[in-house]
Amino acid sequence: MTGTETPLEDDNRSSLSDRNTDSWLADTRTSYDTVADSYADFVRDALAKEPYLGAALALFADQVHAIGGGPVADVGCGPGHVTAHLQKLGVDAFGIDLSPAMIDLARREHPNLRFDVGSMTDLPLADASITALLAFWSLIHIPDDAIPTVLGQFRRVLRPGGPLLLGFHVGDESRLKTQGYGGHPMKVYVHRRRPDRVAAWLRDAGFTVKAQLLIDPDASVPGAVLFANHQP
Repeated sequence: MTGTETPLEDDNRSSLSDRNTDSWLADTRTSYDTVADSYADFVRDALAKEPYLGAALALFADQVHAIGGGPVADVGCGPGHVTAHLQKLGVDAFGIDLSPAMIDLARREHPNLRFDVGSMTDLPLADASITALLAFWSLIHIPDDAIPTVLGQFRRVLRPGGPLLLGFHVGDESRLKTQGYGGHPMKVYVHRRRPDRVAAWLRDAGFTVKAQLLIDPDASVPGAVLFANHQP
């Protein structure tokens, strides 16, 4: 359930009042099932073009190594490109995504890695079972009222003190994406948020915020990465 925005995508402004809150997960799953192949092509070389994201992932990997390693969940892994990158950095990473088509594609492209279908609203992981967790541009489709549930799931599955890395679009708007990635139809809301707001949610969920990095602040849609730790 990973997503990014480009100026070429049909990203229509829309009121959240027309959203059926019971169906947003199903809409997101169907949308990414539909665009899986095109999305994989879109992000295949994305990290090579983003040195600051690469540096953030390298620091995250260093944090994992510093606490002795262990399993690391890439939640909203999409086609598995970030999961594979972490593996190259020596991290025992595995991926989880809402979209079965994305997971099938990730397994084909990275047959030696583990990928599971699952929702971040109810992670299929045992309590305190992973060393670290990454959610790179996958919270962008989670509505505000579901964020506490998701962050509660992150804290539940992380071991005490474990690092968390989030990446997301920066802004104050929510938009309905009806088309993207090869022109295929989609129906997903894309939520842009301020880093301070995300940091406040993390503190409320029992995390200690360690660092914030704003990426491309002069771009039409800046990005941000936020480092935190499970607060024992």
